[in-house]
Amino acid sequence: METKKVTFKKIFFYALFALAMAYLESAIVVYLRLLYYPTGFQFPMIPIPSQIALIETGREAATLIMIWAAARLNGQTFKERFALFCFVFGIWDLAYYGWLFLFIGWPGFWLEWDILFLIPVPWIAPWLAPALVSTGLIVVSFLVLRRPQRFPRKIFTRTEWKIVLSGAGLILASFFWQTKHVVQGGIPDSYPWPLFLAGYLIGLWPVLHVFFRKPVAKA
Repeated sequence: METKKVTFKKIFFYALFALAMAYLESAIVVYLRLLYYPTGFQFPMIPIPSQIALIETGREAATLIMIWAAARLNGQTFKERFALFCFVFGIWDLAYYGWLFLFIGWPGFWLEWDILFLIPVPWIAPWLAPALVSTGLIVVSFLVLRRPQRFPRKIFTRTEWKIVLSGAGLILASFFWQTKHVVQGGIPDSYPWPLFLAGYLIGLWPVLHVFFRKPVAKA
């Protein structure tokens, strides 16, 4: 299949979809915080009923399925579908924090701690860390969507995928750094920024390597 770049119109509507999803996500979090953190969100975590925790975990899984389904339905190739998924995910995550700030003035500063995700265990980090990841996803996915001829059919070679996944693994490890401590009722006190930055740079290297080498002819 010949490589074709995704139009700005299509990218715009996917961005609009992500912004709307982020609005819904942030609205639900506002309600949850009013119920469980009426004086403002802070650690230690407040235990919630197991049924609510299960529903909340399901909601997070449903969000990922919705993003995947949107990318799968309108993407023409693996390369396009994967890039659309990353693009929507990145905008959804960044806009989530933007909507929360608009609604309740949170986060109040760059390094404020957050519960990022619950699957399979709580992910704990300053909100700036996932915001940086999402910014990277948006930039990289936009390059793939608008300059697809520079990326092979599967975006990376097998070796390059291993490097990207290794970087992602280091970032995830940084998100789990405080999980046990927080689940046991503690307050997060340190974040391994060197580990995060190492994972970020390792994951970014194959993207730059692929993008700036000689363009490929086929998608």
